[in-house]
Amino acid sequence: MIDVLLVEDEEKLGRIVSDSLRARKFRVRHCLDGVQGWKSFQLSKPDVVVLDIMMPRMDGFALAEKIRACDGAVPLLFLTARASVTDVLAGFNLGGNDYVKKPFHMDELIARVIALAKMRNKYNPTDCIPIGKYILNPIKQVLTLGDHHIHLSFRESELLRRLVERRNAVVPRREILFEFWDGEQMSSGRSLDVFVSRLRKYLKEDPDIRIVNVRHVGYQMKMP
Repeated sequence: MIDVLLVEDEEKLGRIVSDSLRARKFRVRHCLDGVQGWKSFQLSKPDVVVLDIMMPRMDGFALAEKIRACDGAVPLLFLTARASVTDVLAGFNLGGNDYVKKPFHMDELIARVIALAKMRNKYNPTDCIPIGKYILNPIKQVLTLGDHHIHLSFRESELLRRLVERRNAVVPRREILFEFWDGEQMSSGRSLDVFVSRLRKYLKEDPDIRIVNVRHVGYQMKMP
């Protein structure tokens, strides 16, 4: 099943697109603005993001830029009534993969979403990250130990990747909260602690790997 994040502020159009995709066995999450879309993306990474350009609170270009800052692989498809060369180029320069001009035929949109999902699934095994006895697949968000597979959330996968990439160095809490919790400090700080506890539990089969809490500073992944 293809998981689509649809970010479209026109509620009626969003409902029509969502219903059409669901009728064809897609899983769809519909958000009405870029801020909602960003929060939804952080909580559960989709196979394809379909986003309008003109939206309140955070437009499609700003949302695309935030998504690309943490995920260079997920396909982005812009829906736009502004199909000038300047707008199209701006979308592609921000990491967009395709665009559809409004008004559009639903079959065309669905065909483009399917094509982008196939591109997303062309996984390159070299993208796997070894973590001691484990292998992290950040594209599929799966942590593997032998024949055992642990399916991670987007935040879990990205947080683990960040700690591994900065292994044996301290990653500041403020940096993690800014990137993965949109800068929220209080309740998000407690949520971060819960996420780190989960990662420790996932990695418990390898005693050479430790995630250490450096008090008032951040977290450090210690590994050979």
